[in-house]
This record gives sequence, C-alpha cells and structure tokens, in this order.
Amino acid sequence: MEIVLLLGAVVVIIAVVAFVVIAYNRLVGRRNAYQQAFAQIDVQLTRRHDLVPNLVETAKGYLRHERETLERVTAARSAAVNAQAAAGGTAADAAALGALAGAENQLTAALGRLFGLAEAYPDLKANQNMLALTEELTTTENRVAFARQAYNDAVMAYNIARETVPTNIIAGLFSFGPAALFELADPGERQAPRVEF
Repeated sequence: MEIVLLLGAVVVIIAVVAFVVIAYNRLVGRRNAYQQAFAQIDVQLTRRHDLVPNLVETAKGYLRHERETLERVTAARSAAVNAQAAAGGTAADAAALGALAGAENQLTAALGRLFGLAEAYPDLKANQNMLALTEELTTTENRVAFARQAYNDAVMAYNIARETVPTNIIAGLFSFGPAALFELADPGERQAPRVEF
C-alpha cells in the first residue's frame, strides 16, 4: 500500500514538474517571439530614418521658402531616432515603447506635411530622386506597418499565454511581466501619410 502511495506521489510530482517546465518554456518562446518581432520594427524604423535626410535634401532645393516644414521633418526624425535609441532595440519598457510610438507618429505627420507641400511644386514632383525616395519611403511605411502588426500579434499571444490559467501561476512565479502593444495614441494618426506624386 505504501509503495502504491509513494508511486502515486512520484507520478504527481513528475506531472507537476513537467507542467512547470512546459509552461515556462512556452512563455519564454512567446516572449522571444514578440522581442524578435520588435527587432523587425526596429530594423524598418532605422531604414525609414535613413531615408528622411535624403528626402529633405532633395526637397531643399525646391522648397527654399518652406524652411519651417523641412526643419519640422528634420526635428521629428531626430526625436524618432532618439526615441528608438531609448527603446534600446527591445520592447521591454512600455514607457519607452510609448515614447517611440509618439515620436514615430510625429515623424509621420511631418512627412505628411512635407508631401502635401510638395504637391504645389511641379518640378519637385517630377524630380527622379524625389520619386525614387517617395517610392522607397512608401515601401518602408508598408514594411513598418506589417512589422507592427506582427509585433502586436506576438504580444497578444504572449499576454494570453501569460494570463490564462494555469500558466498565469508559472508567469507569476518566474516574473513574466506583461508586454505592451505598439499603438497609436491619437486615432487621427491612423491615416497613413499620402506620399504619392
């Protein structure tokens, strides 16, 4: 009788340990997935930030009287680069992620104003460098949007795994904190800037 109880206790202990290991590994995998997805956002934002100075330089010659708009784009790009650096290539800090989203939204708005202003300059609209940069920026904006979606999907999967019973017990024991979504603060910013000439 004691052997049966002892074997039963061993089986229960093995089952609990197996559950803890499986749940822990699942949480680690989901956390790594959303961090890798954020790294893709980071790559695309870097690409976007690298395009902006070329775009501003191309537009400078045509928009001599619109210096304020060009300065806003340059300042918004600098703020976005600084916010990206503060986020450190990781999505661990929700405040840094929020600051990054805000800075990127300001850059998007500034680029929208630049492209709106460029409509009034036919020579600029026809400039081959401007057309190529605009196409590249449009492609990059699409990549950023896809990367944000993939990140938010990975965050949602992680948070669901972290919050569901009984995995939430393991998440609490091993300090798996919540992950923040990459969201737009202002619903009006959900419109992509028009970058077509």
